[in-house]
Amino acid sequence: MKKLIFLLAIGIGLLTSCEDVIEVDVPSGDTRLIVDGLIRVETTQTYVPLAIKVAETNSFFEEIPITSLESIVLIYEEIIDGAAFTTASSTLAEVDPGSGIYVPDPTFDEDQRLTVSTLLERDWLFSLIIRHEGRRYIAQTKYVPTAPIDNLEQGTGTLFEGDETEVLVTFTDDPDADNFYLFDFGFEEFLATEDDFYQGQQFQFSYFYDQEFEPGREIEISIMGADQQFFNYMDLIIEQTEQRFGFFETPRATVRGNVFDITGLDNIDVLDNTDRPDAYPLGYFAIVQEFRDTLVIQ
Repeated sequence: MKKLIFLLAIGIGLLTSCEDVIEVDVPSGDTRLIVDGLIRVETTQTYVPLAIKVAETNSFFEEIPITSLESIVLIYEEIIDGAAFTTASSTLAEVDPGSGIYVPDPTFDEDQRLTVSTLLERDWLFSLIIRHEGRRYIAQTKYVPTAPIDNLEQGTGTLFEGDETEVLVTFTDDPDADNFYLFDFGFEEFLATEDDFYQGQQFQFSYFYDQEFEPGREIEISIMGADQQFFNYMDLIIEQTEQRFGFFETPRATVRGNVFDITGLDNIDVLDNTDRPDAYPLGYFAIVQEFRDTLVIQ
């Protein structure tokens, strides 16, 4: 009996100790600038929807703080016979103070917006120049087109739990280039794919949501173009975040994008930060074509 009472006392003590509050030291480091510069272009629009969102990293379990920039300019360089010639620029401004969102400055005498027709008629190199807290950053990209979605339909397949929703997506790959694609399925769910095994063919694949939707629910799905660098970046981000991704979320791994710290550099053509491996912000700048389609759940 004494042994039984003793064991019960130990068990109660262990259960009680489980209620103690445990303070965990979480990783922390220098604050980094986060740049959300994914510009989605629908060619039926008049103007390119330029909007750059900025924030800063922080410790885990805390909200991501919005930040303000000293300046941000988008420079357009036309590529002719392999050489870049500066043609124009757009100054961006935080129209809504405290939002961290920078758009073409409406207070300029000249229109700072970029028309879609201008984007499509020439071969452009876009350079985003940012000044933030005394440091200077640059990101460069070119416009990447994509193929439209041929068909969306709801499938009947399931995976493991049986309560998933299958979507069948069909599109046709351009046979004249090595193409990369980024699909946005909503709910911060993305899929990156390349045409290694379906180049020049019509291709259909299944995507599963891990939930069932009520009949009549409309789900918008889009396909975007990507170059190989952006594809590699998004593929790694999706892997690290288990297909849940937001540019303003501090990722589990510090995945490097195409935004570089060029403070004090004499030659901005060298953007690999080889000599300064810890001097880089997070995020990405890309201008891509997007096609959208809507699926109605049955």
